Amino acid sequence: MQLQFAGKDFKLGILGGGQLGRMLIQEAINLNISTAVLDPDPNAPCKYLTEYFECGNFRDEETVYQFGKKVNLLTIEIEHVNINALLRLESEGFMIYPQPQILAMVQDKGIQKEFFASHQIPTADFKLIHDKEHLKEFVGEFPAILKLRKGGYDGKGVMKVKSEVDLNDAFDAPCVLEKLVDFECEIAVIVARNTAGDIVHYPPVDMEFNPDANLVEFLCSPARINDEIKEKAITIARKVIEKTGMTGILAVEMFVTKSGEVLVNEIAPRPHNSGHQTIEGNITSQYAQHLRAIMGLPLGDSSIIMPSVMINLLGEKGHTGEAHYDGIQDAMTNGGVYVHLYGKKETKPMRKMGHVTVLDKTIEAAIEKARKVQKQIKVLTR
Repeated sequence: MQLQFAGKDFKLGILGGGQLGRMLIQEAINLNISTAVLDPDPNAPCKYLTEYFECGNFRDEETVYQFGKKVNLLTIEIEHVNINALLRLESEGFMIYPQPQILAMVQDKGIQKEFFASHQIPTADFKLIHDKEHLKEFVGEFPAILKLRKGGYDGKGVMKVKSEVDLNDAFDAPCVLEKLVDFECEIAVIVARNTAGDIVHYPPVDMEFNPDANLVEFLCSPARINDEIKEKAITIARKVIEKTGMTGILAVEMFVTKSGEVLVNEIAPRPHNSGHQTIEGNITSQYAQHLRAIMGLPLGDSSIIMPSVMINLLGEKGHTGEAHYDGIQDAMTNGGVYVHLYGKKETKPMRKMGHVTVLDKTIEAAIEKARKVQKQIKVLTR
């Protein structure tokens, strides 16, 4: 189904007003798509870009329901939204992409893991844990990774349990206990599926994480992996979106083990940190692709234009308050450097404040330039 999106009465609703929504709106403007945003932060990054901004809680059922009735099509930039409201809206004929039942699955890491297992999608061995007392029965599985089933994001709600000593600090809530994976690297493949069921994938990327915050800090496109691993990753990612039947863009994060296995870690049913570089580095950005998918348009060419590296700009330790960006002018003296700031007035340690994409003729040259840029730009307070 293709929507008549250019009409003056059409409005795209977005649950969440952060940087992902901001970059989605920037693409929507190119297609003359009117947008409305719901976010609890009165100074959300999307506020001054969208035509209609509502300050409200996207976890509250009635707030989401009433907001959804004001738009023609509803999408998300964060998955932690109220599912009951979306199911009510869907039952009344409102279009919601990604679909509410898929969001419900993604919100619960236990259901997500069971979905992988039931569809023969490779993932780390796991156990479902009820609470801290139940966890004591699995001491023989340690060391392992413990993840809260609900509410975790950006490394929050994840901890390593090395031995019985760590039980005191373990989460006392429903969790997933995962076998510790001896991995070589972490990669991601972004896939998109439109309303007609067409699927397009992006070339895999590899990621380096900040050890303190467990956030992606450095990303390379294309991934530094061999062709066999590349094909395995693409096949798995396409299978995930095909089996879910999801409409929209989906990020599939994976481990590459030292023995050459590719295991799905988690999925995100929205534009994702692992696709920021597509704005300059690929023919169709992940944001443009998400719009094409949910609007029933033909999917775009996802090919790489030029090798790229994406650097997350995180708030520096010891700096909380009004944000000040140091070193941007120096960084921009380098060719192929593109700075994206997210419009957040306040910084704090490890907060995502922006990103930089660095392009060059080879991935090696892009990495060398990006390491230099990474040292130049700092997010501080005055």
